[in-house]
Amino acid sequence: MDPLCAFRTVDDAAAVAADMVTAGSRLQDIWRHAVIQLLDDYTSVLRHQGLEAAQAMWADRPRQSGDRRVDAAFAALGEYLARRDGWHASPWVRDPALEAVPWWFVTAFRGLHPQALIESPLSFRKRGVFITNGALQRA
Repeated sequence: MDPLCAFRTVDDAAAVAADMVTAGSRLQDIWRHAVIQLLDDYTSVLRHQGLEAAQAMWADRPRQSGDRRVDAAFAALGEYLARRDGWHASPWVRDPALEAVPWWFVTAFRGLHPQALIESPLSFRKRGVFITNGALQRA
């Protein structure tokens, strides 16, 4: 998948993430180029095509990325968006195997880890992915 194309599904983002994992990319880069780009593309679809089209992006379970932390982040984001935007999350996002091992603090700044423990939305926290309030805010 061309990483410069818009993601149509969570599997498109997972494909890019898998390529990045294979290439040895840093987790922070995978977060930015796969997870956050998926959030941006979801937001665009939601705004321009509506809730049904945005929800459809999450219908099918994505491929594994090769890193459990990244896979957990995709599930967490899907559950978070479903709750936030009022649609039913696909059953795959509730798979208990989609847990970050070891825990993933998305920020590299260790001083922000306690803040991330507190501020992470439940869908992320229960999967062992910890983010600060601003991590999902987009301009």
